This record gives sequence, C-alpha cells and structure tokens, in this order.
Amino acid sequence: QAQLVESGGGLVQAGGSLTLSCAASGRTFSTYAMGWFRQAPGKDREFVAAIRRRSGITYYADSVKGRFTISRDNTKNTVFLQMNSLRPEDTAVYYCAATSNSQLIFPSMYDYWGQGTQVTVSS
Repeated sequence: QAQLVESGGGLVQAGGSLTLSCAASGRTFSTYAMGWFRQAPGKDREFVAAIRRRSGITYYADSVKGRFTISRDNTKNTVFLQMNSLRPEDTAVYYCAATSNSQLIFPSMYDYWGQGTQVTVSS
C-alpha cells in the first residue's frame, strides 16, 4: 500500500512558476505509474500529466502541454510537476496518484491518492 503526500502549492501570479512534489511511502514506488490530476471548484477531476513506472514515458493534457513537466526520482520515491507560464485557469487543487494499471488518463484507474495541494493563479 502506498501513501502519497503532495507539497509545493501556493499563490502565484499569472506567468509564474511552481513545482509540486509528491512523496510516496513504501518500497514499491518504482512499480507504480504516477499521475497528476486537478480539480477546480464545481468541476470534475481532470487529468494533467502522467509518467510510466520504468520507461519514464510521459503524457500530458493538451491544456498543459509545453508548460508543465512531470518527472520522477525513484531513488527518492518522489514525483514532481514543474509548472511554468501559469494561467488563472490552472487554479485548482492538484492531486498526485499512483496506479498499477496501464491506462493513465482516467482517475478511476488509479489505486492511491494524495490529499491534494491548492494552486491559485492570480491574473
């Protein structure tokens, strides 16, 4: 079983940058693909980015492609989300999640979730 803890959220002006971190407990971190999702008030949770467990192949939502970068450090059991050129529409609670499934863009495919971290982008 994995426990996930996000950090790094906060308030930033449009055009700014933030880096989110997600620390995972347990010795099986490298066996999970990892994803980032976000949920704005009144909206469904949506896929942001994901990274495969061994190959490191990454996937991004069209809305963040070219601005966000997901990475992982299996030696530190941590996954990161570097967010650049932030926009007000990026405002949401950001969640990291772990999955043993091959489908990475659907929240229902993930086994474990963090508690979320708030990102607010002011205009």
